[in-house]
Amino acid sequence: SLQSQTFRDSMKRSGLTHLVAVSGANFAIISFFLLWCMQWLFRSLKVRLVFTAVALACFIALVRPSPSVLRAAAMACVVLFAKGFGSRADPIPALGFAIAAVVLGDPWQARDPGFALSVLATAGLLLLAPRISGALSKYIRQSWAEAISVPIAAVVMCAPILVALAGYLGLMTVLANLLVAPAVAPITIVGFIAALLSPIAAPLTHVLLLLIHLPAAWIAGVAHWAAHFPVLQIGKGIFGFLFVCIALILFFKVRRGFLIAILVVTMSISWLARWPGGEWEIANCDVGQGDSLVINLGGHNAIAIDAGPDAQLEDRCLSALGIQRIVLLVLTHFHADHVEGVVGLLHKRKVENLWIGNGVDPEIETRRVARWLKGVPRTIVGKGTSVVIPSFRGPITMKVLWPDFGEPQCQEGATEGTSINNTSIVHDIRAPDFSLLAPGDIEPCPQGRLVGAKVDIYKVSHHGSAYQDFGLLSHLSPTISIISVGAANSYGHPAPQTVAALARLRSRIYRTDLLGSIAIKARNHRFTVRTMGGAWWKKVRLG
Repeated sequence: SLQSQTFRDSMKRSGLTHLVAVSGANFAIISFFLLWCMQWLFRSLKVRLVFTAVALACFIALVRPSPSVLRAAAMACVVLFAKGFGSRADPIPALGFAIAAVVLGDPWQARDPGFALSVLATAGLLLLAPRISGALSKYIRQSWAEAISVPIAAVVMCAPILVALAGYLGLMTVLANLLVAPAVAPITIVGFIAALLSPIAAPLTHVLLLLIHLPAAWIAGVAHWAAHFPVLQIGKGIFGFLFVCIALILFFKVRRGFLIAILVVTMSISWLARWPGGEWEIANCDVGQGDSLVINLGGHNAIAIDAGPDAQLEDRCLSALGIQRIVLLVLTHFHADHVEGVVGLLHKRKVENLWIGNGVDPEIETRRVARWLKGVPRTIVGKGTSVVIPSFRGPITMKVLWPDFGEPQCQEGATEGTSINNTSIVHDIRAPDFSLLAPGDIEPCPQGRLVGAKVDIYKVSHHGSAYQDFGLLSHLSPTISIISVGAANSYGHPAPQTVAALARLRSRIYRTDLLGSIAIKARNHRFTVRTMGGAWWKKVRLG
């Protein structure tokens, strides 16, 4: 519950999310540790297993007997059974029994992806890990082979479900799991002991928790590191599931020589799936419920309009785009979903100039931005401000259409949020190959006062909310409409009526909540669009 969104995203992208939930691995670690300890007290294996079962019951009580915990305990019992009886028992029927017991106890578990992942991970540990360990032991030490085989087996067996859910497979997942594997057991065991001692020895508990701070920090560090690497975009749902299943079948059934060909194909798909995929002129970063638009100037230079709410997502997007220097940063207004990502934008990058409006609310964000961008030359801009910036495709002209300091501000029906939204800087951007209107979060009143020409690309105001001047939309008649919005947001963005109005204009709509980050290549007002969340074969050309 205390995990930040950045940490959750890193754990998911690096394939380490399973470490933040109680799993069969935690139960197995505790079980093996107790079995090892009790060998000094009891000679009989059966007695040791009984005491271990009692300890597992205590562990369930500690972490609460939720369905996922009971499921993990059932899977761990299978592994414990297999290890305890060795060659005298077949673990596969035990796994089948555990599956049946869980489903009979709670039939809805059969529809839970977590249940499928738990079963597959356990099956990988029982079926695949010994084969992988045997193959690797020919080349490396047996202990190393056994350690490496466990995360590989789990990732391989779970890959079809993971891809079906996420649409991608992290290329660094196996390596990330290998790097953190040594830290999992100490955290689990020492944390369990600390929990047991906390009622009677609080100071000792504090010392134990300090000891496992380092391995925990190591896991977080590996997750943040691995999250910066590209992922293999495949596709969600049944297609992704079948694609990975077929690939795994081919991998295990074909001859060794053919495996090289499969590896080459996989690397080729990874290259094709990269984002932004070569040349691009405009990119809209997927930063969740917020805005971040980037215009490519060439030579790793760019114009950035807003920075979104998440520093890591902003940094990751700019890194994927190869941006090292921000020639001009425009912060349309100071709502957190437009400025909190400035820290990520500044990571290993230099900002040369800053444009802001005359609004100062909310003051807390204004002060934070001023501290982060201290020393960067800044200009307060309004209607009529313009600049021409050279780029690798020719000069780019940016003209400010709003706010208009000579007119009274829009106040009708204005709430505090609306008042701040209506101070947004609105840009009309013209380049040899495209035209773009970026209106920030302005609402109907200032939209109705805008005077401008038609545009190729419209970054829909206020994340596609219902507060639109539909006359302006009709006047702009954009070829492409970009809606920068967070998935399953609580605001209901984008509004169905806004999407419907754009569809009636036959504008091609690209939403970050559905497609991820968006990159547009423009050539003489003809466009190729590539999305990070879409599959590599879905590149769209518009003319």
